Amino acid sequence: MNYRYMRLLLFFDLPMLTEKDRREYAEFHRFLEKNGFIMMQKSVYSKLVLNNVASAAVKQRIKNNLPTSGLVELLEITENQFARMEYLVGKEQQLTIDTVDRLVEL
Repeated sequence: MNYRYMRLLLFFDLPMLTEKDRREYAEFHRFLEKNGFIMMQKSVYSKLVLNNVASAAVKQRIKNNLPTSGLVELLEITENQFARMEYLVGKEQQLTIDTVDRLVEL
């Protein structure tokens, strides 16, 4: 199998007006963390996947666990494109650790 690392960037804006809204937000947040997404900023999450097949599986899991209202957007880019991100203000976050054994996500 050919490994072509991809990065999924997930952006969301969910309502927080009612108790049901807050519950859905918390459930979606837990779902993202449980499935290996890393918070980059509030409501911006990132996940590293091996290839297009793994990316499609993650996308399907997200579609199966969407909240009932709000806005959820997903952007797929290559790991090389992600690595060229420019930090205009603030410091770069260390989102992964490279070892000789394997790639480990924090």
